[in-house]
Amino acid sequence: MQDSFKKEKLTFEDRGVLVTMNGNFEVEEIKLSKELSVEEQQEVLKYCLNKVREDIQKTLAQKMMASGINF
Repeated sequence: MQDSFKKEKLTFEDRGVLVTMNGNFEVEEIKLSKELSVEEQQEVLKYCLNKVREDIQKTLAQKMMASGINF
């Protein structure tokens, strides 16, 4: 099951900052925006990381429930 989770990938983008995370909660890609200041990029990156982690958790939970695994 862990292998199938790793294949699951989600991307979240906000204001030109993009983060892709896999189902093992490994960050696979980060793109920053030249249009934002360093401080803005830090805030948006933190938001994107938290959001994509939350989204991947929900996706994995739905898949586990659909497969009959209770947690």
